[in-house]
Amino acid sequence: MEVVNECASLLSNYEVFSLLEDINQGKNGHRKPNSQQQNLATVCYETLKYLEKTPCKQQDPNVIQEFCNKLKPFQLTKAEKLQLLNQRPTTAVEIQLLIEESEERLSEEQTEKLLDIIAQTVPGLEEEPAEEDESDDQQSMDDN
Repeated sequence: MEVVNECASLLSNYEVFSLLEDINQGKNGHRKPNSQQQNLATVCYETLKYLEKTPCKQQDPNVIQEFCNKLKPFQLTKAEKLQLLNQRPTTAVEIQLLIEESEERLSEEQTEKLLDIIAQTVPGLEEEPAEEDESDDQQSMDDN
């Protein structure tokens, strides 16, 4: 996905991630930060490092397009759609925090449908089973 004008609109985390990767690798007409641009190089590196740990790393333009198409019936603002894409909420409480006046604008069924769309359309990070960690901790405590 190509960013046409960086100042024209809001960018998703995926778009920022792609742009910074292009800059970092000197691709698509972008120049790598040179020795005079140490601060830019640091910002690019740190931001890429952070974004690699978020769901945006598994996204692509097709995922974003499908996601936006499925959200059309909900009459959400561009900023709300962007927040849902970037944050990938998994609970109704998170939806309430991201969508202004969600209790008035969305029914419980719509909120659940929205969560289903997000879960099915937007890839998430591979979660490590927390139960195994807890059982390992419990086992080591039992051993003592």
